[in-house]
Amino acid sequence: MKQSRMLSSSPTAPTQQKWTDLLSYILVIFQDVHVMIFVGFGFLMTFLKKYGFSSVGINLLIAALGLQWGTFVQGMVHRHGQTIYIGIKNMINADFSTATVLISFGAVLGKISPTQMLIMTIIEITVFAGNEYVVGEIFQASDIGASMTIHAFGAYFGLAVAGALYRTGLRKGHEKEESEYHSDLFAMIGTLFLWMFWPSFNSAIAETAEEQYLAIINTYLSLVACVLTAFAMSSLVGHRGKLDMVHIQNATLAGGVAVGTCADMKIHPYGSLIIGSIAGMVSVLGFRFLTPCLTAKLRIHDTCGVHNLHGLPGVVGGLSSIVAILLGVSTASSMTMQAAALGSSIGSAIAGGLITGLILRFIVRGQPSKDNFFDDSVYWEVPKEKELDNV
Repeated sequence: MKQSRMLSSSPTAPTQQKWTDLLSYILVIFQDVHVMIFVGFGFLMTFLKKYGFSSVGINLLIAALGLQWGTFVQGMVHRHGQTIYIGIKNMINADFSTATVLISFGAVLGKISPTQMLIMTIIEITVFAGNEYVVGEIFQASDIGASMTIHAFGAYFGLAVAGALYRTGLRKGHEKEESEYHSDLFAMIGTLFLWMFWPSFNSAIAETAEEQYLAIINTYLSLVACVLTAFAMSSLVGHRGKLDMVHIQNATLAGGVAVGTCADMKIHPYGSLIIGSIAGMVSVLGFRFLTPCLTAKLRIHDTCGVHNLHGLPGVVGGLSSIVAILLGVSTASSMTMQAAALGSSIGSAIAGGLITGLILRFIVRGQPSKDNFFDDSVYWEVPKEKELDNV
């Protein structure tokens, strides 16, 4: 009884409980984003039958570097060279900067060495932090789920690097650039983890509880609409109405990307459903028609199709925010600043990616030969395939 009276009369007890509950909630959000970085992105890229070790392993390597470098660079940019204080929000932002590199990694997957990827990580996060500062601090643009600053930026940065590192012969495909039943099944693990935790990703840095609530609901609705549209479009453009696993692994996530910029805006449930549906259609059509065109005409080989999952939906997200402001559902920014943010993200990504690609091609050598593309055995000790017993 004495102890109970002491606890109930303590003026700091309610405050301490409030902070404990808040910290627990923030840690849950952080863990959700963390799972997306290490499990979601890693397994999503395991579809290549001979490149699973690298997909998951190098993902872990560059993520570990990206988290450290992102914390430092973003701290320097936002703290203007003063003392950098590290908290949960800083850690989440470091995850975001790392996600940008992992998106770009998908465009060059199987065609780049681990050393080149580490160099690319350092350069890309530096450029990303600069663009993020311009978009958020100078333009004062709204991009809560980072459709423009993470997804569009990461996709076009990776495509620019892929273009600079392009090797002749990829236009007709590569014999090792294939999947098999089990590798595609592993990739679906990444898809499911990303799909489940995407509402946390889009709401993680919301300033108020209302904005966070809106971001979660809008992302949830956009994702479910996107799944239905992606399945329908895949069947529509597929051979004899069959579903394509590539579409299901990727296009079903496009709704989370596309709704990101206006996730915290009052776009109403039907707005989220429309955005998700458009994203699913655009993504599937991109895989079916645009990816082959990029390889054949522009000499840009996009291994994972990041242009269709992150690039195009990221642009849809930026344009959706402009429409939302035009319709008066948000006063967070102006249409001009939103357009400037989208242009800055794409422009800085392409310029930074081209420069990075040239550095990797002519200065930081080590890219595997074309015959060794998409093959783990170049960098890993892999189990030998069992020889058939003819006896």
